[in-house]
Amino acid sequence: MSTTPFSIEFFPPQTPAGVDKLRATRAQLAQLQPDFFSVTYGAGGSTQERTFETVFEIQAEGLAAAPHLSCVGATRDSIRQILTRYQDKNIRRIVALRGDLPSGVVDAGELRYANELVEFIRSETGDWFSIEVAAYPEYHPQARTAQADLAAFKRKVDAGANSAITQYFYNVDAYLHFRDECVAMGIDIPIVPGIMPIVSFSKLARFSDACGAEIPRWMRRKFESFGDDTDSIKAFGLDVVTDLSARLLEEGAPGLHFYCMNMAGPTSTIVERLGLKA
Repeated sequence: MSTTPFSIEFFPPQTPAGVDKLRATRAQLAQLQPDFFSVTYGAGGSTQERTFETVFEIQAEGLAAAPHLSCVGATRDSIRQILTRYQDKNIRRIVALRGDLPSGVVDAGELRYANELVEFIRSETGDWFSIEVAAYPEYHPQARTAQADLAAFKRKVDAGANSAITQYFYNVDAYLHFRDECVAMGIDIPIVPGIMPIVSFSKLARFSDACGAEIPRWMRRKFESFGDDTDSIKAFGLDVVTDLSARLLEEGAPGLHFYCMNMAGPTSTIVERLGLKA
C-alpha cells in the first residue's frame, strides 16, 4: 500500500433513510483510512443544519471532517458564528467556497468572492483552520477568460488558502497545464485533483454540461455504445477513472479527492485498485 493522501466528499442527506444510508457508506469508506471526509453546503447555506449534523457525527466517530462553507448570501456575523461552532467542536479544516445563490435570491451578501471568505476566516481565526479552496483545470464556467480565472485562484491563495481541490475532470492534460500555469504564477500550494467515479453516464453527462466539466468525445461515444447495459457502463467507468487517477499520481499529483456521491462501492474499488492508504 502507498501513503498517497486522499479524501472523500459527502453531501448532507435530506431524509432519515438517507442518514442511515450515509452512515453505512461512511462505515465502509472509513476502512480505507482517508485523510478526511468533506461535507458539502447547499446554495446560500440551504443545507446548513444538515451539514452541521453530518460533520459533527463524523467528528464524534473519531474521523476527520472538513465542512464546506460558502459566503454568497451570508453575513460576516453569520459566518463568524459558524466558525465558532466548528472551533468549539475542534474542527481544523474547512473548504472555503464562494457558492451559488439559491434560485430567486439576488442579494450576494457581505462577502462576494471566495478570496474574501478566506481572508475573513484568517482574520477571525488565525491559523486554526487548514483552508481548502476550489480550482478549475478547465476554468470556471463563469470566468470571462482563462487568465481571469487563474487570477481569481491566485487571490484565494494569497488570502491564505493552504491547498486546493479541483473540479472533477477526465482530461489529464487539462490538470497538468493548469498546474504548470499556477507554478509560473508563483502558486505553490498543493492542487489536489477532484475525482468523480462514473456510475450513470446519463446523470454524469447532464451534470457535466451544467458545471462545465468536459467529457472527452471518445468517452462519450464509448458510453453511448453501451446503451442501457448498466454493468458495462459501470465496468468501463471504473476502468476509466482508475486509469485517470493512476496517471495523475504518476505525474506528481499530491493526492486525490473523491466525489463519492454518498456511495461506497465505486470509490472503494478505485482506491483498492490504486493500492492507496492514507
